[in-house]
Amino acid sequence: MSKRIADAFKNGKAFIPFITAGDPSIEKTKEFILEMEKAGADLIEIGIPFSDPIAEGIVIQEADIRSLSAGTTTDDIFAMVDELREQTDMPLVFMTYLNPVFHYGYERFFSNCEKVGISGIIIPDMPFEEKGECAAIAKAHGVDVISMIAPTSEQRIREIASDAEGFLYIVSSMGVTGIRSEIRTDLQGILAAVREASDVPCAIGFGINTPEQAARMAGIADGVIVGSAIVRIAAEYGPEAGPHIADYVRRMKDAVRQA
Repeated sequence: MSKRIADAFKNGKAFIPFITAGDPSIEKTKEFILEMEKAGADLIEIGIPFSDPIAEGIVIQEADIRSLSAGTTTDDIFAMVDELREQTDMPLVFMTYLNPVFHYGYERFFSNCEKVGISGIIIPDMPFEEKGECAAIAKAHGVDVISMIAPTSEQRIREIASDAEGFLYIVSSMGVTGIRSEIRTDLQGILAAVREASDVPCAIGFGINTPEQAARMAGIADGVIVGSAIVRIAAEYGPEAGPHIADYVRRMKDAVRQA
């Protein structure tokens, strides 16, 4: 496991926010990340926008469209992270789809991740069975390929968990990302199966948006991931979203801390 990712979980339950790079601009994304760090985020997921984000709901789909329409490129995002490293040692991971990584070139992509201090990558459309597509190259550059476990994983849970690195992304609900009023999945059962096979930290994501939900999820997992609620704040306030995002992250981190 990357030391930076391990550090994110060493002081209690982790709060992990997600932001789409380039929405509304690369400079603002950098500002939002620093604001989230100050507000208590333990690790931040940076979304590399893609034209066909099949695991995302409408909120993040629209953020990807705004970012791509503004001309955001993968090189722009690497340059932003490089600049961030002048101000923070915050654990950072990318979340994107396999096509942008493949198109960029695996060796070039993960070499650049190493150069700028990206510790992990989440690729929702890459099945566990195809992890070998890029895992060896990623590992050679110190990047953890973070696996996802969904409610449909069933008998594959232990297999996925036993091969996990960084942390495990536990998907709370069927369907795409987005805000949900209620989460009914047997997450305790999934986590019990995971922990029989691995001691890698588990963070729950998809649908979490209130402090009450965050506290409940943190009560059974090692961390909580929130994306759509933050991206929606960025959409609502645009360039002025920084303080609003910080306030939201602060409230969510407080809830996770008290779990």
